[in-house]
Amino acid sequence: MVGARRRGAALEEAILQAAVEELTESGYPGLTMDRVAKRAGTNKNAIYRRWPNRAALGIAAYHRLTTTTVEVPDTGELRGDVLELLRMANRTWSSPYGEILRGLLADPDLLERMRERSTDDGAWMWLTVLGRAVARGEVRPGALHPRVATVAVALLRNEFVTRGVPNAPDDVLVEIVDEVYLPLLRSR
Repeated sequence: MVGARRRGAALEEAILQAAVEELTESGYPGLTMDRVAKRAGTNKNAIYRRWPNRAALGIAAYHRLTTTTVEVPDTGELRGDVLELLRMANRTWSSPYGEILRGLLADPDLLERMRERSTDDGAWMWLTVLGRAVARGEVRPGALHPRVATVAVALLRNEFVTRGVPNAPDDVLVEIVDEVYLPLLRSR
């Protein structure tokens, strides 16, 4: 008995799930439209109608793979919250997801597409932590600026992207917080 033909959202979900599985197993270099189509039980034309190329599908699959509900840490003090946020980012970037991201970033065209799609989804976590710190009197309200709020994770991202470090040692995280981030926040 042949199953009902999928269409619309059901087919799109099957394709995206197949792409996530391929990306997880083979990384971006191993992601092919043929393999995704086979895994999803469809044809390449169905994929190309939704994603114009492998890069667009890879970005969508990575976004799906890394979109999770994150609990913002609340240690009761700014330094502890910030260190925990950096440790969370460090764990993610040193996980298999980080390996996939490095594969995506190796393609200059793909990097540009990822920049275009970037919405700085994580700024809200940093602003939440800073909002609590303002309420506790640890920093002044001037610290509540998205660009200022995300400086610590930008510095960690710098370690990850430009230095090729897949896992920053904890002393680097502490240095980012104590030598750069907290002094910046307290000066505002």
